[in-house]
Amino acid sequence: MNTFIHLLMLLGLFAVAMPEKPEWCKKLPRSEYQKLERVSVPDPWFEVYRIRPGVFAIYEPHQSEEIISYLILGSRKAVLFDTGMGISNMRKLAEGLTRLPISILNSHTHNDHVGDNWRFNDVYGMDTEFTRTSAKGSTADAQAEIAPSEICGELPQGFDAKSYATRPWHIAHWLHEGDKLDLGGRTLQIVAVPGHTPDSIALYDAKHGLLFTGDMFYPGTIFLYRPETNLDAYVASIKKMASLPHVELLLPAHNVPVADPAYLPKVVTAMEQVRSGKLKAEQRGDRNVYSFEGFSFLVR
Repeated sequence: MNTFIHLLMLLGLFAVAMPEKPEWCKKLPRSEYQKLERVSVPDPWFEVYRIRPGVFAIYEPHQSEEIISYLILGSRKAVLFDTGMGISNMRKLAEGLTRLPISILNSHTHNDHVGDNWRFNDVYGMDTEFTRTSAKGSTADAQAEIAPSEICGELPQGFDAKSYATRPWHIAHWLHEGDKLDLGGRTLQIVAVPGHTPDSIALYDAKHGLLFTGDMFYPGTIFLYRPETNLDAYVASIKKMASLPHVELLLPAHNVPVADPAYLPKVVTAMEQVRSGKLKAEQRGDRNVYSFEGFSFLVR
């Protein structure tokens, strides 16, 4: 550093402009994580938490989506429910947590959930046209995710921002409503829950009372404004999820990895109030925000 500039800095006469922290970043870390068992991993892009025996939440706190993927273990194989942003190496991380063969399921195929699908060979996909189109990859959505306002802290060493995209991936197996995957001592049932996207699914682990909800529900602002979103289907799917028996815990795909199943009927009631036209919204450009206790909707 120039000696003169260094002297001015010591005297307080020269300021180095530091990038402003995004507003969402200032609210981290979320208090809910203090109560969870953190698992040490070598990659600082990720934080990993053991939610239940054989269930790891893989959190990406340095990007505004605060995406959460789940590694779910049986005795014979494992499922990775979503592969996150694809900003750092999800396959390397997951293989460091288990030696079991890993299959990929996606809660839906928006870019923030399929970013590292391309690294895996055994990928399941819902039998929809939306899934087929998404599997071709895209660039624009991915690039938007790494704008300065979307990143909290540093991107991984060696990450190439200019070439960042959602890479195409191969679907090895097609999924349908009611399909079950036997992992050995743990069975995951596919629950088709269209609404957020046409290919949205929840995973139901009836034996352990777990429901992995994807983007259908999470504490925070639920995005329901994209062209592929269908609010009629969304309400029907939330009702379907709420009717599943013996659900003890929701495991959402954003913000925090644990939530109370009692939220689901509240979401139905809230959306019915929104659609009645009687509630006042906060306007954000061409979108409206409807806020409730513990969650909100962002709609067109």
